[in-house]
Amino acid sequence: MATIYEVAALAGVSPATVSRVFNGRTVSPEKQRLVLDAAARLAFTPNKTARRLRKRSSEIIALLIPDIENPFYTALARGVEDRAQEAGFSVVLCNTDDDPAKELRYLGIAASEEMAGVILSPASDEVDLGAIVSLGRPVVAVDRTTPYPVDAVKIDNRAAGIAATTALVDAGFQRIACIAGPLGIESTEDRFLGWRQVVAARGIDVREGYLRHANFRVDGGHAAMKALLALDAPPDAVVTTNNLMAVGALRALAEAGVSLDAFGLAVVGELPDLVLAPATVTQVRLPARHLGTTAAQMLLERIAGDAQPLRTVVLRADVIPAPPVG
Repeated sequence: MATIYEVAALAGVSPATVSRVFNGRTVSPEKQRLVLDAAARLAFTPNKTARRLRKRSSEIIALLIPDIENPFYTALARGVEDRAQEAGFSVVLCNTDDDPAKELRYLGIAASEEMAGVILSPASDEVDLGAIVSLGRPVVAVDRTTPYPVDAVKIDNRAAGIAATTALVDAGFQRIACIAGPLGIESTEDRFLGWRQVVAARGIDVREGYLRHANFRVDGGHAAMKALLALDAPPDAVVTTNNLMAVGALRALAEAGVSLDAFGLAVVGELPDLVLAPATVTQVRLPARHLGTTAAQMLLERIAGDAQPLRTVVLRADVIPAPPVG
């Protein structure tokens, strides 16, 4: 049996356009003709079960993110909204604060309000998707995966951690610490494992206390950097595994009078626009907006009746290097 993807390919349009044609939404006469001609040639029959499901749901998508104040998630949300709006869907933004209880409450609302689907960055690896999945609503995990069998789009976080650490090693630093996020979150663990992989392979001196776990916010990075500087043998460089922790680390360094001309800092993520990023800081640019548009496209395809096997899409990060020491 033909799929909407085969119809879209033959008609030269997007799968979302095919979905709009068969659900009575407005498209141009030319696109409608192309879709109907392609469907006739392929003997395409719309998925009636999926159509019935859509009629019992709204044209609203729930987006659950951990921290709306983090520019990474702001850009991700913009990507989701851009793609959803193109397809005629609205987005309800829910800020979970990385709180599993708050996350569960929002998921319950998405289920009770019969939202068409959910995109979420889980608060922990124990996220409970039971209510929404039991209704047959599609879910896409973004940035972090879940124990439930759902589609996912994420970043190659270990590669990002490797890139950030390698930049510091190549710049000549010898004692490289890591400020990581909380345990139990996949992206956190992948990023600090990337740090650990590089320092182990290069024979870098990693002393007790060089790995610090903190919350993903400015205060977490500030406290972790202060603790590192207080060690008997403090590091000469640090990898921070998200952007806001890096802001806190920079504040702690400034308060301690540590010059970034001699101290290395690499960030998995980009410093916020309001922060004057020193030229000596290496930043690993994460494709946040692309993450959002990709997740939204995957969800819209499921809403349209896509029944292909579950997918996990992995995106790569880019390094914005700092100049070498000296």
